Amino acid sequence: MKESRYARLADVLTGYSTALRKGDRIWIDATEIPDEFLLLLIRAVRARGAEPFLHLHHGAISREMARGATEAGLQFTCKHDLAKMKGMQAYIALRGAQNSFEGSDIPAKKQQLAGKILRPISDRRVNHTRWVVLRWPTPAMAQGAGMSTEAFTDLFFRVCNLDYRKMSQAVKPLVALMKRTDKVHITGPGTDLRFSIRGIGVIPCVGERNLPDGEVFTAPIKDSVEGEVTFSAPAVYRGIPFEKIRLEFSRGQIVRARAGDKSRQLEEIFSSDQGARYIGEFSLGLNPFLRNPIRDILFDEKIAGSFHFTPGQAYEVADNGNRSQIHWDLVNLQDRTHGGGQIYFDGKLIRDDGLFVRKDLLGLNPDRLGKVLAL
Repeated sequence: MKESRYARLADVLTGYSTALRKGDRIWIDATEIPDEFLLLLIRAVRARGAEPFLHLHHGAISREMARGATEAGLQFTCKHDLAKMKGMQAYIALRGAQNSFEGSDIPAKKQQLAGKILRPISDRRVNHTRWVVLRWPTPAMAQGAGMSTEAFTDLFFRVCNLDYRKMSQAVKPLVALMKRTDKVHITGPGTDLRFSIRGIGVIPCVGERNLPDGEVFTAPIKDSVEGEVTFSAPAVYRGIPFEKIRLEFSRGQIVRARAGDKSRQLEEIFSSDQGARYIGEFSLGLNPFLRNPIRDILFDEKIAGSFHFTPGQAYEVADNGNRSQIHWDLVNLQDRTHGGGQIYFDGKLIRDDGLFVRKDLLGLNPDRLGKVLAL
């Protein structure tokens, strides 16, 4: 069973997500991934006529390298890795973690320096390769989800190996609606948020960039965000856990940020650069098989009935002009179990307590979308 799930995932990654072609070069970034899967992935790459280039990492080793990083060393790394990235047509990142908080004691200044200097590598990867990023199921992730390792692993392969081609068809009505929308109004516990998405690109995420997937994103006009938002999902950034993050906005900018006894660390993150206090992404989560947060953003941002609001860098495909070394997806869960909430587009209710209410969007609710995508 394990090998068949591995083979299916390798096929999704190489045949759908990165759509490898003969002659492509692909950078595989692997952190604590089982050898058995990497062997299958390399063979799947070569079976499509592409050339794999493998980079192996380990959490504890990466932590030590980051804690002692120097500006000169980071500049050298950027120069050579950027040159290599420019030779790639595709990129896969596989991120396993035995300890979700391994980087929690890396000094903030070191992380900010690395983020600034190495940014051109990720910009090149995001904007000029066919890329996909996924976590790998570990006991640490299962613990964060409050599940047994076996049950979590089963969930992981279920949501990563579903039929994303069908999802790509199902999201079309939502994409069309968001392209016509100007004003967005979001309400809920501790949340009363208004902004405009007029004229910004709208991008469906259906297994081509992240696994698991299931979202549609855009970005607010940079200076249009007003009001307040309290994020109900826990978050981890730079190895630091946060709860109940609350942000207040004026003219697009975060003017007040609170997270209990972690407020100082939160302010340090938003002081990384000027763009860190503006929003670079707004997205609706749609994956019917993800319902509860596990402190892993690649899962939590896809939860059905959620939205996420992202301080920092905007994507070029949905660009509001914001630039920053950070890009931090913060998630609000709006189903009834997590407090509920409403989303209005141009004054009309489109989602209530996490469920779409418009007739043309009912097919995206979990009871219907889950039946379509189930293997």
